[in-house]
Amino acid sequence: MTVRLPSEVGEKLEALARGTKRSKAYLAGEAIAAFVERNGWQVARIKAALEDARSGRPGVPHEAVEKWMDSWDTDHELPRPTPES
Repeated sequence: MTVRLPSEVGEKLEALARGTKRSKAYLAGEAIAAFVERNGWQVARIKAALEDARSGRPGVPHEAVEKWMDSWDTDHELPRPTPES
């Protein structure tokens, strides 16, 4: 596999490799593994949520979640919304 990096990123990777006494390939592999893990989890959760929505199971309206989140760190924090029937 070949990865093309902007020169600024390549220079930072080189400096990080020297500073950590690791190879650039090792650091790139670690970064890719973390990216895949994080984004794979997110995509799986999105797919599960879409399947829930298609199944007809009740959900929480977006507006209710926004209202709840807007109340965080206020004197009048709202309780977590529940799915509508």
